[in-house]
Amino acid sequence: MKIPLFKINWNDDDIEAVSSVLRSGMNWAAGPKVLIFEKMIADYLGIKHALVFNSGTSALHLALIALGIGKGSATAGRDEVIVPSFSFIATANVPIIVGAKPVFADIETDTYGLDVADVRNKITDKTKAIISMHYGGLVARDIEKLKELTKEKGIYLIEDAAESFGAKLKGQFTGTFGDLSMFSFCQTKVFTTGEGGCIVTDSDELYDKINVLRSHGRRESDKKYISYGYNFRMADFIAALGISQIARVDQLISLRREKAKYLTSLLDGVGDIIIPKVPANMFSVYQEFHLRTSQRDKLKQYLEDNGIGTRISFPPIHLSHYYKEVLGYDVSLPNTIKITSETLTLPLYPDLTNSEIEYIARTIKTFYEKE
Repeated sequence: MKIPLFKINWNDDDIEAVSSVLRSGMNWAAGPKVLIFEKMIADYLGIKHALVFNSGTSALHLALIALGIGKGSATAGRDEVIVPSFSFIATANVPIIVGAKPVFADIETDTYGLDVADVRNKITDKTKAIISMHYGGLVARDIEKLKELTKEKGIYLIEDAAESFGAKLKGQFTGTFGDLSMFSFCQTKVFTTGEGGCIVTDSDELYDKINVLRSHGRRESDKKYISYGYNFRMADFIAALGISQIARVDQLISLRREKAKYLTSLLDGVGDIIIPKVPANMFSVYQEFHLRTSQRDKLKQYLEDNGIGTRISFPPIHLSHYYKEVLGYDVSLPNTIKITSETLTLPLYPDLTNSEIEYIARTIKTFYEKE
């Protein structure tokens, strides 16, 4: 690839941060860097608690357990969790892992967040939570309405904010709307630890539950094992990398926004391309740059033939082999089908140069001139 889909931004501070832990000869697993990293995340978002994990999926897994979501009962049936089909597959898989049933709802067509009206129609007496996904560096447009709906129905709101660290709606950060929220630090994210993730919450009770579950059921205050648990912890040298990365997250976000603005200007009016507009009350961190076109598959192939990395984010989960053929899901989600047939993710990362942006735009223009 001349221009890959992503490149990780790193510097000597990142290398030194990890090396210092390695050179210490101790605390390569749990250690003091974890607590520092957690405090930096919580302070950045203005939220009470952050807990880091080996992955965002592990974080979301324990979020459901901490909320008491699982198999339900013989009389009431399986607990249900309303999720988007337009998301990374972990969003739907995690309810299954804990024994609950994922129920798919459609999305709106501005920011691709859950459609409130369809979510309302999907709520039953078995519904325990809604997982709302923030896509590509945006905030789900109707997250406030979803919060109101969950309070009305007495169910939980979980934010899958894996792709939107630093994004804001009306000045409020993603991750601060839900009862619990998950972020991912996987390699393509705004800042990264390679793999990793976290849960944030203002609830002392949920924080205490998850802290125990994360580390084999051990209560850290007295080191007693008071529950079953998992080994979903983050290693100290990984947390050290997170500390170094989050220290410059505002700079990384600024670079992404600057490059997205330039690419948007070059693609304005080209072919049938739609570049979704960021609502005026929203601050996007552009974890991804995506466009929509009726010729998505042809354009994707043409770009790849010319050395430009692309990705389809995301194929609809409910049509994947496991959900459709094995679990037998058959649900109508018209907005999801339309969006997922048109959306294409282009390269966007802090080290992307103007000349590379111009090459991407020029290649796209050439594609449409040939059609």
